[in-house]
This record gives sequence, structure tokens and C-alpha cells, in this order.
Amino acid sequence: MQYNSRLKWVMHNHPSGDPTPSRADIDMTKMIVDTAKPLGITVHDHIIIGRDGHASLRGLRLI
Repeated sequence: MQYNSRLKWVMHNHPSGDPTPSRADIDMTKMIVDTAKPLGITVHDHIIIGRDGHASLRGLRLI
């Protein structure tokens, strides 16, 4: 099976329940975006799931 996708989403949860992106989340996302770009892969968003909601790094204009 071949999977040829040029668009990706990154998702994870915060066990604390607070979906606010940490500095480490932001830095890791930038590293993933910068690494994927020369490969022709676009990271569309990084979603963090919390107990009472979620945060979108694109929605927060962090990517």
C-alpha cells in the first residue's frame, strides 16, 4: 500500500486537561514544519486536546 499525502495534521493530548500550547509544543511544531517543507509536505495544523476543549496552533496563529 502506498500513501502519498502532502498535507498533515499533528495532534496530541495534554493529560493536565489544559489544551494551552506549551513552549515545547510550539518549538516542536516549528521543527516539524521546517523539516517537512523541503519534502513538499505541508503541516496544516497542530491540535492539542484537553479535558474541556482543544487548541489549534494555526487558529492561534502560531504556525
